[in-house]
Amino acid sequence: MKLFKTKFDAAVIVLIPACIGINYLGKLFAQLLKLPLWLDSIGTCIGGCLGGPVIGAICGAANNLIYGFTTGDSITLVYALTSLGIGVAAGIMARLGFMQSFPKAILTACVAGLTAVVISTPLNIIFWGGTTGNVWGDAVFAATQAAGMPVALGSLIDEVVVDVPDKLITLIVVFFILKGLPKKLTALYEADAAVERLD
Repeated sequence: MKLFKTKFDAAVIVLIPACIGINYLGKLFAQLLKLPLWLDSIGTCIGGCLGGPVIGAICGAANNLIYGFTTGDSITLVYALTSLGIGVAAGIMARLGFMQSFPKAILTACVAGLTAVVISTPLNIIFWGGTTGNVWGDAVFAATQAAGMPVALGSLIDEVVVDVPDKLITLIVVFFILKGLPKKLTALYEADAAVERLD
């Protein structure tokens, strides 16, 4: 089975905007309530798990760009790379069978969370001096700096505190959503089906 095999058929074309919409609403909800989570990658992970890593990457990056431009949130634009990585990670893990059971979904969440940490931490340092833009995470960062920790370590801890729990919640939600979908629907996205192209 090819991990990056991708179908661009009608089912996938409908899936992408639906997943972007789920991401958009989740992020808006988290920001309005100032939650210690992002909640902006549920759609990304659904797209990755159903359509594969490429579709997950498209859903993730597109959401950040759309949200950033429509709300004026420049921080979100930078993290399109992180969302892309989360979509790829979730898609690969799903293709390897790691969304078939609850314990494996937890492992997928850890992989997606650590992927986000690895990509976001350098971005945090380069663009924002180590902060994430999340109120609770940045409180942790401030505490690390007050304790005299290096910026890179403080930023890493900031990301871990926010991203790993966020991805755990995200992938648990995604796991139950996917389990609740009818087999006839999920079968439309199986990688072994014939690949259709738009060109």
